[in-house]
Amino acid sequence: MVILSTGCVSTLREETILTSTPLIITSTLPATAIPTPIPLQTEIPLPAQPMAPRATPVEGMTSTQVNVRADPSTASNVLGIISANTKVEITGKDPGENWWQINYPQGVDGKGWVAAQYITTTAGPEVPIIGGDNTDPNHGNVAIIQQQINVRSGPGTSFNSLGTLNPQDVVSLTGKDSNGAWLQIDFSAGPEGKGWVNAAFVQAQGVENLPIITESGLIVGTGTPTGIPPTPTPTIIPAWEDHDSSSSPIASVLFESTGTQMLIYNGDLSSPQGDSEDWIAFKPYGSFVFASLACKGSGSLKVEITENNLPLNLELACGDQMKQVSVKAGSNYLIHLQVLPSTGNLQYTNYTLTIKTRP
Repeated sequence: MVILSTGCVSTLREETILTSTPLIITSTLPATAIPTPIPLQTEIPLPAQPMAPRATPVEGMTSTQVNVRADPSTASNVLGIISANTKVEITGKDPGENWWQINYPQGVDGKGWVAAQYITTTAGPEVPIIGGDNTDPNHGNVAIIQQQINVRSGPGTSFNSLGTLNPQDVVSLTGKDSNGAWLQIDFSAGPEGKGWVNAAFVQAQGVENLPIITESGLIVGTGTPTGIPPTPTPTIIPAWEDHDSSSSPIASVLFESTGTQMLIYNGDLSSPQGDSEDWIAFKPYGSFVFASLACKGSGSLKVEITENNLPLNLELACGDQMKQVSVKAGSNYLIHLQVLPSTGNLQYTNYTLTIKTRP
């Protein structure tokens, strides 16, 4: 994953004026008022309901090539790709503000989702939150994934894995098991479009209002569990194979004095199974950049940097904070990250690489 780090409402009022019939006066009878006829079907007009205000789109720019997805999740379908340094119109955000909804003609209702970390803006976009309506728990509740987890076909680790979700993915909640330890979500790859995730690894609200669903899919109530499920030990799974290479890096950024000036990439590597290396390319416009590398996990990383395909004697290691690196303007740089080989237990490392043209 790559991180680079609102109308006027007019109310129409309709009024119906009933016109009285004139009094009829004769010389022999007292004045008699003939009442106004009442229509057989009388409709009393109601004030028009105000339209919901539409947020003004906020302009942003892609800092690298990004996927546009149907929903705010890496497990969602890719609608298309937007190149680096392309302007986008931000119209909404997820409850965790990790994804931006943008205008995208190829998407449903002309919308799509991109990871916020890949979009640069002048300030935090003041746009409405999409999803997370606690008044509609069956359709509006959402959860934010906190770490990479398996999505299973049932509420437990004994059920088959349907796929994985990554940190900051947003999922729609549709139910829970009898003790609230597992949550049912919308998941297109699962049976009837559903899947289950461990509640300990998601950030969610309104879970107590979700229906209780059995393993067979039967809704049996909405009672709130009285027990607090224990927090399980996180399950480490191999890093996803992204199939990048030196000729096709996972991220490529062109820094410009009036354009992109920072790249933040979050990735993971593992050994002996999973993706063991990543390639990240950039081209500077000045004589130096600042780089930092934060790592978490059980493995260690080896970092190599090349300039125009020639190796450089530059060191970058886990824990380095805003280290100044001398570069040449216009040269092509490639950072190669590798997890140290392991022949025993799975070694997994999640890292965040930051490169800035200014401190």
